[in-house]
Amino acid sequence: MKILAAEDNPVFQSMLRAILTKWGYEVIVAKDGNEALRVLEADNAPRLAILDWMMPGIDGVDVCRRVRAVGREPYIYILLLTARTDSEDLVEGIDSGADDYLTKPFNAPELRARLRAGQRILELQEQLLAAREALRQEATHDSLTGLLNRHAILGVLQIELERASRERLPLSILMADLDTFKQINDSHGHLCGDAVLRESAERMKSSIRRYDSLGRYGGEEFLVVLPGCNAEGGLAQAERLRLSMDAAPFRVAELELKVTCSLGVASRPPDLAGTTDALILEADLALYAAKANGRNRCVGTSIETLTR
Repeated sequence: MKILAAEDNPVFQSMLRAILTKWGYEVIVAKDGNEALRVLEADNAPRLAILDWMMPGIDGVDVCRRVRAVGREPYIYILLLTARTDSEDLVEGIDSGADDYLTKPFNAPELRARLRAGQRILELQEQLLAAREALRQEATHDSLTGLLNRHAILGVLQIELERASRERLPLSILMADLDTFKQINDSHGHLCGDAVLRESAERMKSSIRRYDSLGRYGGEEFLVVLPGCNAEGGLAQAERLRLSMDAAPFRVAELELKVTCSLGVASRPPDLAGTTDALILEADLALYAAKANGRNRCVGTSIETLTR
């Protein structure tokens, strides 16, 4: 584990480097507060830091304040070294954002114990961050396909629509629906249907641009948000996605299934405001037209039709 040792005294600096290296740490030495702050503000900064209180440039307390002011994650555990023993000074150090302190001359076993305590705290924080990310993932993603869920993809659409209106850019959306999906469930069971949905999601993800957004709108329906894409480009993207579904059979266990999808495309020109509801309504109407005209096809429309 990397650790920063910020100490201007060459004797203490050499001693810290030696004992920390002996304990298995990868030691980064800073000779003053300015250098320590640069190390802690850098990408991939050490998660543990030992700061001398009194250093040239910025002292250890000010380094603590500046690090905590940023509120960065992951957390950096900071231990202050100080020759001060007055309770007011120690309170100031803790209030500045230090997690612990040790008076000079320090006892090596005590320093090691305090660093181990810091590592345990950092490990607990990593577990909390992982749990928070899992909750965020669960709240915004569909558990079956791993795509954005309905609420999340509609949120993306609202953000992109506001940006398109602000910057006067086109915007298109695709509403994709798997053809005759009910027959798959009825003939081969819901587990097979789930496998088809997962494979459909993977094929769609591989067909869209990296800055497009894809979500499961509901059931076997998927919504794709295409920033900066006009009506013509939206139809082209829809056709690319349709072909990805139709290109090869879906293999589920020993089955080979032909799965196709129909797509409705709705576009918002740069000079029209539009709303999420209007775009989705247009995409739905285009999707119904694709279904009515034989399925496995793309039909496009434009929000301009609502103003006629």
